[in-house]
Amino acid sequence: MIMRASATNNYKLRTLKLSMLAISSVVIVELILGSIVGSLAIVSDGLHALLDALTSFVLFFATRASLKPADEEHMYGHEKFESIGGLVGGLALVGVGLLIMYEAILRFVAGGSVNFEFKTAGFIAIGYTFCIDFLRVGVFRKATKYESTTLRVGLYHSLADLSSTVIALVGFGLATTGILYGDAVASMILSVLLTYLSVRLIWSSGMDLSDMVSRDVTQKVRKEIESTGGIYKYKDLRIRKAGTKTFVEAAIQIPEYMSLDEAHALASQLETNIVKALGNAEAIIHVEPPETGVRTENLVEELATEVEGIKEVHEVNTTYSKGKLYLTLHACVDPDLSVEETHEKAERIEEKITEKIKDVNHVAVHMEPFSVKKKRGSKVDEKEVSRIVQEIGEAWRGSLKIRKVVTYVADKKRYVNIDCMFAKQISIEDAHRISQQIEENLRRNFAETIVTVHMEPEKSR
Repeated sequence: MIMRASATNNYKLRTLKLSMLAISSVVIVELILGSIVGSLAIVSDGLHALLDALTSFVLFFATRASLKPADEEHMYGHEKFESIGGLVGGLALVGVGLLIMYEAILRFVAGGSVNFEFKTAGFIAIGYTFCIDFLRVGVFRKATKYESTTLRVGLYHSLADLSSTVIALVGFGLATTGILYGDAVASMILSVLLTYLSVRLIWSSGMDLSDMVSRDVTQKVRKEIESTGGIYKYKDLRIRKAGTKTFVEAAIQIPEYMSLDEAHALASQLETNIVKALGNAEAIIHVEPPETGVRTENLVEELATEVEGIKEVHEVNTTYSKGKLYLTLHACVDPDLSVEETHEKAERIEEKITEKIKDVNHVAVHMEPFSVKKKRGSKVDEKEVSRIVQEIGEAWRGSLKIRKVVTYVADKKRYVNIDCMFAKQISIEDAHRISQQIEENLRRNFAETIVTVHMEPEKSR
């Protein structure tokens, strides 16, 4: 890749250098022979070539400056020097166009003549210029595949030169046949053409310097982001151009169930896809967690409760593996519903979830009767938890004592940790059985509750 870029850069410089030398020779030929013949059209074309030679000189050094690698002062590289060169070239051509128009108007008003004794020299000058113009157009057309601003400017200049040479030929030819104003009219047409092309160049280079990008580029980037699975939404999309290089930066929100490695792989793949779509580009994708209301568990609860007859949803679990999402949840319905009616509601829940959430591979819905007595762990007061734990401890008096109860809420789940001191003579099997009964008793009272019983022997007095 580095060798290919180096070869491309060398080709750009060789193209501009060849153009600069070729157009310089035209300046000498047309100014000298045009002055001898007395043709304003040929002299105007020579002045155009002179300014074009100076512009080519500026483009050459601007391109060479743009090829320098990024440094502390130009962290995005030096590619914008190409756009600066294009802007200078466009302004120069506007000056040439206005100068030619001024001289043409003076010639048209005051009149003028052509030195017919040397008209052959005039045709020689125009013929030589034609050869150089065709050479430059061919070289620049081949070079435009590199999407270089300066090479595009060079192509416009060479096309303008070819057009102006045609106009100069027509004007000089008319003048040699006795239609003297043909030389001045040809120069006016040439001036209008040059000014039009120059304004286009200035606009194009100015837009590059102002970081404007085409809608086509923006649409390509958006298409790549939106077609990438696993992305909730994206924001802060920024695109800018520096010469031929496009820089893309965006932030994407990913599901909370994705691991760090999976998120990094997703962002890297998206960056690669954007570079492939744009060509000479550099993409940086920032990964962010979803907004609070976009968490998958919250979304699953919301979608499930939209189904008529679902009174409560709890114990939503998400598992992400190999790019696929697996969901399980518990949904509560009226206890009087039949199994068939309950199954239909479970299927409707699965349909809504797979329609709204990407990458879902499987949804398992556990249906159960709704109980008003059962409270969700995250909404239970800690004092109520401690009271019920102490009641359980009283039921097992003589076998254990409740030493400490620690309870907290995380991700809408209530965690209850109980330190129990068991009588020394109780076997581990009996102690484990009692611990399981304590955990099950609490889970029957509270949904979304994780209970852990820590066993330790009763201390000697």
